[in-house]
Amino acid sequence: MAALVIGNGAYPDGDDLANPLNDATDLGAKLNGYGFEVIVALDCTAKEMEKQLKAFRKLLEAHEVGLFFFAGHGMQIEGSNYLLALDTDMDSETDAKHSSLSLDKVVDVMAKSQASTKIIILDACRNNPWERAWHRGPGTRGLASVYAPKGTIIGFATSPGEVASDGTGRNGTYTEALLQHIETRDCSIETMFKRVRNTVAAATKGKQTSWEHTSLSGEFYFNMSLGNLIEEYDGTALADSLFVIDPAKKSHQVIQGLKTYDWYRQNPAVGLLDAAAVNKMAKDNLFVVGRNLYQAACGASNSAAYFVENFMTATHGFNAEKRKAILDGMLFEVFFNSKGELRTSIKGRYFDTTFDLQRYSQLQDSFDFIAESLTAAGGDFYAVPGKGHEVAVTVSTKKGKEGVVVEAIYLGGADVLRSKADAWDFVDGAKRHSEIDPETLNERLIKELVVPARSLKITYTPGAAANEETLLIPRGWTVRKGQLDDLISI
Repeated sequence: MAALVIGNGAYPDGDDLANPLNDATDLGAKLNGYGFEVIVALDCTAKEMEKQLKAFRKLLEAHEVGLFFFAGHGMQIEGSNYLLALDTDMDSETDAKHSSLSLDKVVDVMAKSQASTKIIILDACRNNPWERAWHRGPGTRGLASVYAPKGTIIGFATSPGEVASDGTGRNGTYTEALLQHIETRDCSIETMFKRVRNTVAAATKGKQTSWEHTSLSGEFYFNMSLGNLIEEYDGTALADSLFVIDPAKKSHQVIQGLKTYDWYRQNPAVGLLDAAAVNKMAKDNLFVVGRNLYQAACGASNSAAYFVENFMTATHGFNAEKRKAILDGMLFEVFFNSKGELRTSIKGRYFDTTFDLQRYSQLQDSFDFIAESLTAAGGDFYAVPGKGHEVAVTVSTKKGKEGVVVEAIYLGGADVLRSKADAWDFVDGAKRHSEIDPETLNERLIKELVVPARSLKITYTPGAAANEETLLIPRGWTVRKGQLDDLISI
């Protein structure tokens, strides 16, 4: 899924708008969380808007879903719609038309792409401050109705010929409603727009009615629950807090024992997993067994830890589909909580050990499963775990008065070293540092970048820094991927 999100607010001559930059930034972050590859462009000139549209056209070549969003001034000229840049020439309608981004061009780019689902959302019907200068009549207010090609839905902030509110809070009235309802689980896009319309009408006391043109033939959901995205396992297995224990079933006895957080009950529970018993167990139950085996191992259950560390030996004699269900559950537990939601940070104690199993070709189906699950859930990673992509990292250091200092950590040509608190800890104008040895730093990079050791190549510059007993690194550091880190393109 690919998206181009543009917000223009800093229009000259007192015609600026307060909210479009917030609208674009907030929606870009939301779409990023739903798995879109997002370009966010703010306060663009006409040339910049054209440049971003070309980049979006290229991006659409590899995606089945495309979304274009614009917040800012928009107008209709001779029945066609134009999205205004900061430097649009407003001396005349002709000048404006040739120095703005044509909505028809956006529609055409998306219609000719390989995307099967095309979404255009326009919070661009704000009051036109140039109406009087151009001696326009009320029939040319707002945006004009537009044709939606096959597979396209176009959402307008208000009905044709009307204008929209810029809002009194952080977002425009329409975008605020959109941000609210886009979060609704298992809600089709058509239903979402209906809810947006109702909220906008309520917020404006009926003065503003949002509008859509659609020719979608299939269903599209921004936020589907994992149970609807993953058909292989039941929803009560994916969100195992809903799993109901039946003590009469042996697999449930194992799960019940593992859930106790009591080693004296966890260890014997693992002992019940012999081949004869496992091969009779249902795959949903074994998936939950796998989740709880990993959890118990992280909680220091010796038997569970042995099972995870010696998975191939421990599962000898298991049918292939039974072994897969257990490993699927273990991998799922690394990334998803008991509600079936992505964790804010992975459960990483046995992350590298578990992913080292990818070297066995007969287990690849499990790694395909977790990669597909993470993609479906909108996980944001430098490289999707399970795909087996190699990632190269360079730790840049320099010799300081107190020792060797980590200055930057480069991945893909960008420095990903940042502060958890969005601001480094300074004393007397200098960053405060903590000591860390290279081995510990490498282990933390594995967990925070969410790349197993077998797929992560770490180098140091100068190379001798890798042999230092201790390094100095800024306090409060992280390399976890931030939600907005890769969104802003200009």
